[in-house]
Amino acid sequence: MKEYSQAVVQQQPKPILTMRITGMLFAGLAIIAPGPTPCDAPAENPVAVSPDPLSAVLAEELEHSMKHLAADDGLKPYYLCYAVTDVATVTVRGSLGALRRDDAGRARVLDVDLRVGDYALDNTHQIRGGTDAGRFGRFLGGSASLPIENNPTAVKHALWQSTDRAFKAAVERFQRVKTDLKTTVAEESKAHDFSRETPSVYSELDAELSLDRKAWAERVRRVSRLALAHPLIYDSLVAVVGAAENRCLVTSEGTRLKTATERFRVVLSANTKAEDGMDLNQSYIFNCASEAGLPSEEKIREAFQKVIEMVLALRAAPLVEPYTGPAILLNRASGVFFHEIFGHRIEGHRQKDIEEGQTFTKMVGKPILPEFLSVTDDPTQARFGAEDLRGFYRFDDEGVPASRVDLVQSGVLKTFLLSRSPVLEFTKSNGHGRREPGRQAVSRQGNLMVHSAKSVPFEKLHEMLVEECKKQNKPYGYLFEDITGGFTMTSRGGPQAFKVLPVIVYRIYADGRPKELVRGVDIVGTPLSCFSKIIATGDDPAVFNGTCGAESGWVPVSAVSPSILVEQIEIEKRERSQERLPILPPPDLEKEKAL
Repeated sequence: MKEYSQAVVQQQPKPILTMRITGMLFAGLAIIAPGPTPCDAPAENPVAVSPDPLSAVLAEELEHSMKHLAADDGLKPYYLCYAVTDVATVTVRGSLGALRRDDAGRARVLDVDLRVGDYALDNTHQIRGGTDAGRFGRFLGGSASLPIENNPTAVKHALWQSTDRAFKAAVERFQRVKTDLKTTVAEESKAHDFSRETPSVYSELDAELSLDRKAWAERVRRVSRLALAHPLIYDSLVAVVGAAENRCLVTSEGTRLKTATERFRVVLSANTKAEDGMDLNQSYIFNCASEAGLPSEEKIREAFQKVIEMVLALRAAPLVEPYTGPAILLNRASGVFFHEIFGHRIEGHRQKDIEEGQTFTKMVGKPILPEFLSVTDDPTQARFGAEDLRGFYRFDDEGVPASRVDLVQSGVLKTFLLSRSPVLEFTKSNGHGRREPGRQAVSRQGNLMVHSAKSVPFEKLHEMLVEECKKQNKPYGYLFEDITGGFTMTSRGGPQAFKVLPVIVYRIYADGRPKELVRGVDIVGTPLSCFSKIIATGDDPAVFNGTCGAESGWVPVSAVSPSILVEQIEIEKRERSQERLPILPPPDLEKEKAL
């Protein structure tokens, strides 16, 4: 996705984007904020509880629809799911000592997932002939806004209309699916369209926001004034965002879920422009799963000052030239690296989609990573050390319990991340069907974790980098300290390539000179080539918390990885603006500060 926004680009090629930029963060949280809750792990055996009023209305209307809904030819839905996502948000945002936003909001979104046919073949099946918009066109139903009050009449009216639209669309599409199968070549994948899963019943108390907006507004004003002392900072931001999500999900199979999550973020950023026109940004984000976990004003002030100092240092740093050679990706940067070039390629739905490159589809049981590396995805883990993980959840968005998945063991691929769309011999979901409200759930990452059996202290990894530079007759290598995000191409219509976007990069000289901060770097490459170049890892795993955008919208994710030493990595020059610096000098901020 070449544009850094919430829009999912539907033209070829179809890259997948993970970003941490502040604009996306606020917009994403305003829509939906799934994330970790302050607990250790989901209950292994959820117990039955009395439904709340909203769940009762959903269940009653679902039963009525399943009993009476039928087309003229007798076709009926074999599966129906109602999911209501109720999100309350609070945002306090400021710059240069003044508030820019201070508000709270609440909204409810209804998703109707309806299937006709049967588990083997239904209306979601990919249509290969004609135009189907690929995976973006295989919607299960529809979405609508709901009243935020539990008014049975108003809720049932919305359910009635949405279900009617979803059913008519499903019947029409199912006819197209059957016609397509008769007029196209035999399919490569014989997997069913939907898996049979054991229903789950689970309920927890509602999450409620209690953020003290007045107190946080004063903190935001005070901290954001730090930028007044730096006229070369053209834009800056200090913000706190809180969100509470309460979700009700009922299905015709008997699943009854009521889950609650909270998420909080403190976002700090500063922007400037270099003399050559390059726009530069640096940011830092505190993530936590409860208001009690929010940082103190002192910690926020210290972090914001570092953000300002780093972006000004980048302004003075030299530009780099294209390069191939050894490099270290520091732990958090390595986490983004694995998320982009590995994680998206083992999402299950990509293994059966004919538009996908299917890099690893036929490599189960074969080595795909160095034998000292293993990879898991564990959305049941709420924390890593003292840090909350954004990719934590109890049940996925198809109502399946979350589970730890051992994807790679000692370099060998074992399985894929699976939703309820079966893949090859993998006929069951492993709890990774995820979506933003209003989208179709597909298999997505949660908490991707890289484990190493060949780890060394970071100082040793640094020495190994210098040795590798000398071995390759390179005057220097690179240390990628922080990466803001990236995107990857997975479709057959484009190159199987990736790009990650570093923001803090140092040259490490082989002759012992001090490291040098540089700018204008993008990492590019192809996955299979990069994996084979990993030499060793550090013993310093750390967390990257972010938000990932793909077919099913924006979902919160985490990646945990140690630092990695790569024998060879390729970097290219970053695109930069040709716009000149402002013609007039900035206002006298010190004078304004005194007013």
